[in-house]
Amino acid sequence: MKIKTWLILSYFIVMALPIVALYIFYISLNKYDERQDLLEFMNLSSIEAEVGMQLDEPGLYHIQPLENYSFIQELVKDNMKITLFREDGVVLYSSLSNSDWLNNNGVQRVYQNLNEIQKNHRTISIKRTVHDKDQLAGIYEISLSRDEWLEGVHNRTLVIGSLFGSTFLVIYLMVVILLNRKLNRPLKLLRSEMTAFANGKEGSDKRLRQSNDELGELINHFEGMKAQIIKGNAELNRQQKEKEYIVASLSHDLKTPLTVIRAYSEALQGKRKLTIKEEQEYTEILFEKLDYMKEMIDNLSVYTSLEASTEQHDFVQVDGEEYFEMMLAGYDEPCAKKGIGLSVIQDVCGEYLLQPLQMMRVMDNLMSNAIRYTPNGKKIWIAVISKSKRLPNWVFDPMLDEVEGWRKGGTIVILQNEGEAIRNDDLIRIFEPFVQLEANRGKGGSAGLGLSIAEKIVLLHGGKIRIWSKQDYGTLVSFWLKEESCNESE
Repeated sequence: MKIKTWLILSYFIVMALPIVALYIFYISLNKYDERQDLLEFMNLSSIEAEVGMQLDEPGLYHIQPLENYSFIQELVKDNMKITLFREDGVVLYSSLSNSDWLNNNGVQRVYQNLNEIQKNHRTISIKRTVHDKDQLAGIYEISLSRDEWLEGVHNRTLVIGSLFGSTFLVIYLMVVILLNRKLNRPLKLLRSEMTAFANGKEGSDKRLRQSNDELGELINHFEGMKAQIIKGNAELNRQQKEKEYIVASLSHDLKTPLTVIRAYSEALQGKRKLTIKEEQEYTEILFEKLDYMKEMIDNLSVYTSLEASTEQHDFVQVDGEEYFEMMLAGYDEPCAKKGIGLSVIQDVCGEYLLQPLQMMRVMDNLMSNAIRYTPNGKKIWIAVISKSKRLPNWVFDPMLDEVEGWRKGGTIVILQNEGEAIRNDDLIRIFEPFVQLEANRGKGGSAGLGLSIAEKIVLLHGGKIRIWSKQDYGTLVSFWLKEESCNESE
């Protein structure tokens, strides 16, 4: 027998009566809320007009004895709170309690929703900025309690809630009478699965009953909807994180080519006498970096406007020896400027399928980190080694065996520098976006995206990347690329 006949009456009751009750509840609260919104807005505006001019004094937003704020307490009413923040988020004064004095609420939290009226169940508030000439001096926040609104909502909730509860009880009894165990058990399990899914849980291990009636169709639709929502949410989250990731990385990626441009520009300005050939070479490098920056910005602008799933990766076939020679060029001047020795080895052959500009981006990011963390007078080594070639003899001894085993089956690019070692705890998280080691290493100058960008590009090429670091030696970073057939006789 079809369930449809059994459900006609219960559907009507279950759908109609709760909707009527909820509609009455909604209309009541909505009208009350609209009226209270206007009253609260007028009240807050009036109070702000009274105290705003006295709080708009730059001299209040410096650390000083609490006695200097005693006049503010006289402005405060029973349901009112005034809080003064310094421009860096430090609480300078709070009319309710002095326990928060000089506490830091965080810049992001303090600056959030400036000049906007904010409401929650208990308070309505507004934050305003105070300027000293053209400089931000501080921020004040005025908050009013919503006692009257809370009381009105409470009273209406009790009345409508009681009616709704009674209605639900009647409906429940009718459903119990009309429906039998054939429907109750699978519906209960389905409801449990829906609730678990809505709360982000996996649900029970019991499998929903698949039948040929209307309930079976409902279960099938639920399973399909669940799979579609999970897939859609995962894709949306990935796209959003990808866009945020790209926008954040843009400013970081411009620094390295700008460093090279500045170094060669200074050389062309006459600090060191150059030959005509050197001037031509430096000029070519400058234009190369400028073109690279322009293309990177153009590509990122186009990339952010497209769906991540429709992105087309432009891989091209390149000659290994020629390409890696070009990729490793241009780092002599930045190293020489900092007094760092640079040694470069290239021992590759064959062709590679890759994105040339993206791989240059990887090398720029890694080299930028190496220069930043290598002390004056120390040394940096770079090598590109095919799978059939021997590793350079300068590879740090404690890392040699691991690198040898790790590099099997492909070409590796090695960048090794002398300097302070990276802690093991940091090595675990070093490729995560926005992870910065400057606090530990004290060098500064990084947004924490360089290594995560490098990892993303290397993985896109089907490769892998890893960092080794050892106290009293330094740090070695290497990424592995798949290589085409290599004729060693070449």
